[in-house]
Amino acid sequence: MVDVLLAHAFFLDNDTKQREEKFRPYPPLATLYAAAMLRESGLTVDLFDATLLKENGDFFDRFLEERRPRLLAIYEDSFNFLSKMCLTHVREAAFRMIRSANVRGIPVIVSSSDASDEPLLYLSTGANYVMLGEAENTIVEVVFHLLEDTPMDAGKIAGIAFLDRNHPDQVLLTERRPTERKPDRFPLPARDLLDIDAYRTAWENTHGRFSMNMVTTRGCPYACTWCAKPIWGKSYAVRSPKTVAEELAILKSHYAPDHIWFVDDIFGLKPGWTREFAHHVGLIDAAVPFTIQCRADLIREDVVKSLSAARCEAVWLGAESGSQKVLDAMKKGITIEQIHQARELLGSYNIRACFFIQFGYPCETLEDIKSTIRLVKTAMPDDIGISVSYPLTGTEFYRQVFHEINGKRNWKESNDLDIMFKSRFESAYYRRLGNFLHRYLNTLHGRSGSGPAAGLAEVEAECGRLIADAGSYQHDVSNHPAYT
Repeated sequence: MVDVLLAHAFFLDNDTKQREEKFRPYPPLATLYAAAMLRESGLTVDLFDATLLKENGDFFDRFLEERRPRLLAIYEDSFNFLSKMCLTHVREAAFRMIRSANVRGIPVIVSSSDASDEPLLYLSTGANYVMLGEAENTIVEVVFHLLEDTPMDAGKIAGIAFLDRNHPDQVLLTERRPTERKPDRFPLPARDLLDIDAYRTAWENTHGRFSMNMVTTRGCPYACTWCAKPIWGKSYAVRSPKTVAEELAILKSHYAPDHIWFVDDIFGLKPGWTREFAHHVGLIDAAVPFTIQCRADLIREDVVKSLSAARCEAVWLGAESGSQKVLDAMKKGITIEQIHQARELLGSYNIRACFFIQFGYPCETLEDIKSTIRLVKTAMPDDIGISVSYPLTGTEFYRQVFHEINGKRNWKESNDLDIMFKSRFESAYYRRLGNFLHRYLNTLHGRSGSGPAAGLAEVEAECGRLIADAGSYQHDVSNHPAYT
């Protein structure tokens, strides 16, 4: 019997896009950090890693029966953007885990973006406590509280939510726990709990190489209106370049990955950090090709030179739109010119420049959509990821459109792309737009992509039809303040 069974509920098999199109399985990094913290505190831990499993039959039930943990901690990977999306297939799987533990009399605690936003849903399903925000320190206190013979008063544990015994439909929140300002104090993720060979096989069979994940920072200090921040808020904490390089060297030595995905929201924000990182990577021969996310306004030549020296192969930029008006409404804090400059600079160092594109923001017009298509045509990013505006709980954007959201409040899967507020165009138009833009970019690069190869003239004719057809997908927004 172990003290704590750590689990997460993101079964890639439950997400059509991740299973059939992307299939880039990464271990649950935040879950592994929590496991390492519990071990450091003298507790025994085990891991139920749902990533590569199929959620069928009584698999989790049998796992609980075999392990017989004293406590179940459902701890989602808050570093993974898929977990941050608060998808309902993950929520539903977590609920099934909670009920399975309840039947066996096993206490349950939960940490996730979704649970931090909606603690009552998880508590009313049977969780004893929801840990709010960053929870590596919280989980240690909560576990000892539940496992000790003479537990402390739960109300004295910062950063948790639980049901009021006298009013079980009401949630009690304790004092907010501050985020850790020095993340180097956390032990390295407990990767020994993983079936690394299963990950390696999955990657090599699908992509011909093996990728692993790491993180150098926590949080984001910027104020994009649609960005949800239930875990770290607007705080930003960064590890030292030396310790990151040392962890990279460990992964290179122990697991020999072909690629690293740094999952930071913003890599290298702190001035000089990237230069020091490249220096330490070179000193200890830790270089492994890697991919990061960054902002266009942070892509300067000194930064790109250091990224290149450290073997960065791709940078994903939150371009979002080709319209400055839309970028300003989103409070992105970047310009179209900076997007072009970043793309050119990265390309000059043979680093792939990739754009995140977002359609459907309330003020976006057909002219703005055409501007985004022009941005893709003129900048020719190496790859794009396309989404639509998604009003997650707690964001400024959510507050702007809250009164328009009826019924559905979360996407079920990552390819859902339903517009859940009164948008200018129907969801079907944005899906058509996204599919077209992928084909257009592949044609510009001379790639066939996922669909049939098409000449540039043919694809540009398709673009004309897409623009001409916009009216048949348009909603009446004449009396809507966001569109006037």
